[in-house]
Amino acid sequence: MTEVTPLPRHVAIIMDGNGRWAKKNKIKIALGHRTGVEALRAIIRESSDIGIEALSLYAFSTENWKRDPSEVEALMGLLLEFFTSEIDELDEKNVCIRILGDKDGMPQKQRLALINAEERTKNNTGLKLNIAINYGGRAELVRAARSLAAKAAAGKIKPEDITEKTLSDELYTRGLPDVDLLIRTSGEMRLSNFLLYQCAYAEFLFPTVLWPDFSLEDYHQALEAFAHRDRRYGGRNS
Repeated sequence: MTEVTPLPRHVAIIMDGNGRWAKKNKIKIALGHRTGVEALRAIIRESSDIGIEALSLYAFSTENWKRDPSEVEALMGLLLEFFTSEIDELDEKNVCIRILGDKDGMPQKQRLALINAEERTKNNTGLKLNIAINYGGRAELVRAARSLAAKAAAGKIKPEDITEKTLSDELYTRGLPDVDLLIRTSGEMRLSNFLLYQCAYAEFLFPTVLWPDFSLEDYHQALEAFAHRDRRYGGRNS
């Protein structure tokens, strides 16, 4: 890869299109998700190698529980398999894993795997790998508001003390930079309740490629496109 500057500090990806890819290739949806995991491994490794600071991945939303039970079961199995098979390499590569979402709402085996991954890698100083599981952006904001309200009711803070910083510190992504680049594969052009607050000034890219076919070349092209964006944050260039 030709060196790209500036690189985004924080990349977020909505990995969309596994089901459509499976239908297109006339295979079971579960196999589409499994192929999507292979694409995921390559993107994580590349992000770590080129110096991306944070990578946030939308793996399973609070709304995904509504899907067919067999698909949910397959996704839960893949989740457990991923953390079992990848944790050694991720730890060796100094990757720090953070789970965004409600771990307590997960099945027991998966919940313990998520907790173990966070605990094992918490002191690593390389890529911050955020995996959104049982996550919803609105639920995250409600959770933050409740926490601040409880602190105010207990007299720990005053309402006027609440700032963007104090709110940000209550989010799952506390301490991390806001999202610079959001990529959603498959051509769909919506956030789907993902990192609503953190994406306030993100650059958006919507490649039409389905997630299992999203290659390192596609990723490099997205990073190159970001490098040429004119980011003004509401201001004007002279």
